[in-house]
Amino acid sequence: MLRIQKLTKRIPGGPKILKDITFDAFEGDFIAVMGGSGSGKSMLLKCLALQEDWTSGHYMVDGKDVLKEGFMAKLQHKRQVAYLEEKPFLYPEKTGLKNVIIGAVGHTPAWRRWTGMMRNDDYMGAMDLIEKRGLLDKAHTKAKNLSGGERQRMAIARALVHGAKVLVADEPVSGLDPHAADAVLGELKSLCKEQGIIVIAVLHQGEWAERYADRILGLNGGELVLDVYGRRLTQREKLLLEQ
Repeated sequence: MLRIQKLTKRIPGGPKILKDITFDAFEGDFIAVMGGSGSGKSMLLKCLALQEDWTSGHYMVDGKDVLKEGFMAKLQHKRQVAYLEEKPFLYPEKTGLKNVIIGAVGHTPAWRRWTGMMRNDDYMGAMDLIEKRGLLDKAHTKAKNLSGGERQRMAIARALVHGAKVLVADEPVSGLDPHAADAVLGELKSLCKEQGIIVIAVLHQGEWAERYADRILGLNGGELVLDVYGRRLTQREKLLLEQ
């Protein structure tokens, strides 16, 4: 369980980007984050992944405040939260399999990323994740030859290879055609149902959020203005995101 209490993020010498954000996230939740440009959506994800420092607030994980723990505890939590960028970088000349094994910067030693060397356990674990993403036939295809949807699903496998319990995804279906977007969002939904992973994803299209998410958080001007469970947004609620 994650409990976010009064998360505030201020740019040094500048404005507050996030203002007293408070919400809980439970095992298996699929939470969509919506809001207009500049509302703080991407910054929220980066704060949850500890890629950005918090100005103030409490980050409770299983009853412990991560922000008050030592360096090693923070590092351990950071490894349990996988961050999926809008356009995830994959090494174009390496296969999908090697990209998954190499992992993301911060999770894998530099020499492993440079050489692409792998142990047998790494190989089997990565192949299992790739197979579950429906990409077994693409495991030995170079990343540059994968479609947009295939790259995104391969990036999900890479994010999970280190045992992440939380996946935060910034616009995971941006630029994808409807069929590919359905595949990616269906994959994220399955992770919640079958593995109990918490998914928190920024989704720019309301229909995607309403169709796949269990819950919708709405941001406007860095403030949490909506927290809706299991239903479509009303017109008034949609207007709250645009004001």
